[in-house]
Amino acid sequence: MYEKDIYLTPYAIQTPSIEFVSMRFLNPVIYYLIIVPISLLPFSVLYVFSNFLFILMYSVFGYRITVVRKNLRNAFPYKSKEELKAIEIQFYRHFCDLIVEILKSFTISNKAILKRMVVENPEVINQFHDDGRSVLIAGGHYNNWEWIAITLEQQIKHLGVAIYKPLKNKFFDKKMLSSRGKFGLRMISYKEIRKYYADHADQLTATLFAIDQSPRSSTKCYWTTFLNQDTDVQYGIEKFAHALDYPVVFGAISKIKRGYYSIRFSVLCEKPRETPYGHIIEVTTRCLEDQIIQNPPYWLWTHRRWKRKPPPTHQ
Repeated sequence: MYEKDIYLTPYAIQTPSIEFVSMRFLNPVIYYLIIVPISLLPFSVLYVFSNFLFILMYSVFGYRITVVRKNLRNAFPYKSKEELKAIEIQFYRHFCDLIVEILKSFTISNKAILKRMVVENPEVINQFHDDGRSVLIAGGHYNNWEWIAITLEQQIKHLGVAIYKPLKNKFFDKKMLSSRGKFGLRMISYKEIRKYYADHADQLTATLFAIDQSPRSSTKCYWTTFLNQDTDVQYGIEKFAHALDYPVVFGAISKIKRGYYSIRFSVLCEKPRETPYGHIIEVTTRCLEDQIIQNPPYWLWTHRRWKRKPPPTHQ
């Protein structure tokens, strides 16, 4: 019943075009002359920039405003227009903060990130390390998920691991890997997951899974209800939990105030192989859903999450 294999379509090998060659030279210019100088600015200045960015993205250009409004309306049909409008504005303010915080990630210091993203209860994860067990950590694109990836390794006993999809832009893919992994996190391409676990079976790892990403197929996935809508969910975390018998933990990120977050872990499943099909997907999805319902502005509403309808066999 689980997706057995990951089928990959190889990228076509093409002769570099003039545009490609020019981008090779433009990428370092963008990074070193724009991104890095912005990243080096103090947070006080970055949040002034975020305020200005909010005006541009929301009031002037209406970045993905149609997508955001449709998602909010479908997720909360019981809320009034005024309530949805308030969530919408709060979301765009948070989204602009998130952009500058991600830019800051390129140069943020170890001391600063440990102050701004705090693991409230590391003992929940560490108990499994003491028992000689690796764990899987479920979470979503909620609050500042990038910062927990950066600092997780420093606040728990396990080796932190994150699964990611490489960017097509090789230069910025390398820079993002360097930024996310500079304090110890291991970044593993989804193409190399099986090989990594086979080669590092003796390591005690804590692997981050984003459970709200869209699957690549509407048939090779699990269908459930999420935020009042039929939603296709990747088998990912459940498949690995059953295959490896790793406990599953949910990481709930909270925003304390502007630029400061915390994460609290809760154990959802200690013995995955004893659970029925779909149980892990359901409990992790419900945890994320509950968090979004309690504080809607902090989820990534610009994401076109509901692009597919369930096939007839799942209706």
